[in-house]
Amino acid sequence: MTVLKPLLKGALIAACAFSMFGASAQQKPRKLTYATFYSATEFYEISAKYFMDEVTRRTNGAVTFETYYGGTLLKTAEIANGLSKGAADMASGVPAAFNPREFPLTGVIMPFISENPIAVTHAFRELVSTTPELQQEYQRNNQKLLWALASGENSLWTNKPINTAADLKGARIRAIIGVADGIKALGGTPISIPWVEALELVQRGGAEGVSGTPFNQAVATKVYDMAPYASNAGRMGVYTPVTWALNLDTWKSLDPATQRVFEEVAATVIDKYYDAYKLEMDKMVAQARSSKMKYVPMDDAEAKRWQSVAFPAIQAKWAETAAPRIKDPKQFTDRFTTLVRKYETQYPYTTGFDRVSQK
Repeated sequence: MTVLKPLLKGALIAACAFSMFGASAQQKPRKLTYATFYSATEFYEISAKYFMDEVTRRTNGAVTFETYYGGTLLKTAEIANGLSKGAADMASGVPAAFNPREFPLTGVIMPFISENPIAVTHAFRELVSTTPELQQEYQRNNQKLLWALASGENSLWTNKPINTAADLKGARIRAIIGVADGIKALGGTPISIPWVEALELVQRGGAEGVSGTPFNQAVATKVYDMAPYASNAGRMGVYTPVTWALNLDTWKSLDPATQRVFEEVAATVIDKYYDAYKLEMDKMVAQARSSKMKYVPMDDAEAKRWQSVAFPAIQAKWAETAAPRIKDPKQFTDRFTTLVRKYETQYPYTTGFDRVSQK
């Protein structure tokens, strides 16, 4: 009996080791390329860094990553198609914004549905897992969706106060996807140009403002130095997801144990990211309070007027794009909204502007 105990203990240790590192034992060494148009310091990228480090650790170094930041491998508008064609093994992107015809159902995350990015993220994950048509959207584009993060609540930054929709009429505002559709419906003139170019245009007097950027990102980049008047844009809220996906051929080339590692790690990314996001928001709220930002609060009645005018226009534009891919776009939107409301009760959230105004 005394001899068997050490043998059994040794066997148990060996079994646990195989369970932990089985993926690396089977998987041939692979170096996967990762492409993003974000910089290495962009806050979204902490999710990708966590994922890549954890996959490498759990595969005992069998899978590593070669990273290309700032559009050095694929430019912003090239990300989705480049990933589909294998120009990168893994990439982050905003397909609903830059490839709406290829990813129409991903665009179900629209302005005015919710200001809570955590709830929207969990709702979208559940929507993907229960909607074959949404899963097929990525498969059809030769991608394996790993995870998606809802953008933070939208912000509007201008060189003059925007108190009502009337103040927006004729104003040239940099905006994308649903945000642009909403601004157009409200009488503004959306300009579809890159963020950096838009800020330079505002400085030169060629535009009145910028939108289509989350509160935390806008504050981090000190947009208030160029456009000091800040607004929640009628509480537009979350307006798009950022996605991280793997080329489907790359995914199929991984052995089953490694695929399990990828899926297990991807399932933990959301909570890890939002733990860090909450701390980031604390910093950005403090920075906004001490900056020269001039917050222009909008009362609930005016915000509802913005929504009543803009949301139907946004929905109609999206439904037109989504109709070939889903039988009933409205039912699809309603189901997503129901999921969002469920998660809003689980993950309470106060927007950055609301926190700033509570000082």
